[in-house]
Amino acid sequence: MKVSLKQINGPWDQGWVLDKHMVSSTFLGNDDRGHPCFDNQRTEIGEATYRLKYQKDWTQVSPLAQAVATNVFPKLDQVGFVVPMPASNIRQRQPVTEVAQALGRIIGRPVFSDLLRKATTGKSLKDLHSKADKVAAIGDSFSVNDEITTDGRWNVLVVDDLFDSGASMDAACAVLRKYPKVGKIYVAALTWK
Repeated sequence: MKVSLKQINGPWDQGWVLDKHMVSSTFLGNDDRGHPCFDNQRTEIGEATYRLKYQKDWTQVSPLAQAVATNVFPKLDQVGFVVPMPASNIRQRQPVTEVAQALGRIIGRPVFSDLLRKATTGKSLKDLHSKADKVAAIGDSFSVNDEITTDGRWNVLVVDDLFDSGASMDAACAVLRKYPKVGKIYVAALTWK
């Protein structure tokens, strides 16, 4: 898959995003029910992410995981395990978890899908526009579930689908920093807004 890597900075040790999500979005008018219609042009990574999340196209999991493995993983030093960002919406199959699990298989690292947890806050971050509002909405919703049964300290790769303000990733990294089994924190997102 074609990527346009972007390095992102924050309270993690190193972070990367594969590509921009949307190239352009043109308003076409309203449909017969009064709903707005758009002509959305996405990057290849953006289109694959959209199909996975909103059309349940599970064939996008492997190519997206491979894109992270090929373009981000070689830049990181000694990743010990992979953790998906907790989902905002409850689904039977979680797209980010599926990508993280596929990535773990490709790079030969364990994936802890229930290590990082997020309590529901009742507020959708998509509807908030400033980072301050998003931080306030997130509050203390992230926590660590100690599902690693062995002693040690490893570098973690946190995988997410969309990087916008960084508020969620900041909050997730804050709780991971307090977890004694985490060394360095690396982040990889599929797209940026």
